[in-house]
Amino acid sequence: MSLILIIEDEPRISSFIAKGLKAAGFIPTVCATAREGYAQARSGNFELIILDLGLPDEDGFSLLRRMRESHIDVPVIILTARNSVDDTVAGLQNGADDYMAKPFHFDELLARVRLRLRTEDSSSDVSVLSHGNMEMDLLRRLVTVDGVEVDLSAREFSLAEAFLRNPGLVLSREQLLSRVWGYDFDPGSNVVDVYVRYLRNKLGGERFETVRGVGYRLARES
Repeated sequence: MSLILIIEDEPRISSFIAKGLKAAGFIPTVCATAREGYAQARSGNFELIILDLGLPDEDGFSLLRRMRESHIDVPVIILTARNSVDDTVAGLQNGADDYMAKPFHFDELLARVRLRLRTEDSSSDVSVLSHGNMEMDLLRRLVTVDGVEVDLSAREFSLAEAFLRNPGLVLSREQLLSRVWGYDFDPGSNVVDVYVRYLRNKLGGERFETVRGVGYRLARES
């Protein structure tokens, strides 16, 4: 499992990212300051760094330059509210490998993390998920049942992917909201229930089991 360092001072965002990465099989560590983040980065324990620019004790660009000057060469994904072209160019010129603007969807961040780790972690290179007679091609964004293509919206596809990556595991509504709808989701929304119903109609009602008071899970293959 890959160890990922998150340098982010907003607790709500860092917790959201850490929970999502842990659910995806990574081991996250969170730092809220540049000082702590630099010390952790120098340990050499991490395979990727997610870096916020608006840190309380040092600008993220400055921290990134220091890391590169210290030969900390692991991939760095900048995650920030600064979304101008100049900021994006500055981030890449200072040694970042990728640049994402807030607000963001976790599935996009996860895809970028996997892309950056692909050469080190062959398990991240999976492009097809399957469950019984259902297959999901992540690169072509296609889902088939018994070889017949099923038309899914982008949200339906992301929700189905969350289930396929965690067969047999109960996923709470909050987990599904955060993964598919992003960290600005409304915890009181019933949108998960609505979209699970869509998936049942399109992919088979027996696949998605309701666990009362908790959430949903993809039924184990019989």
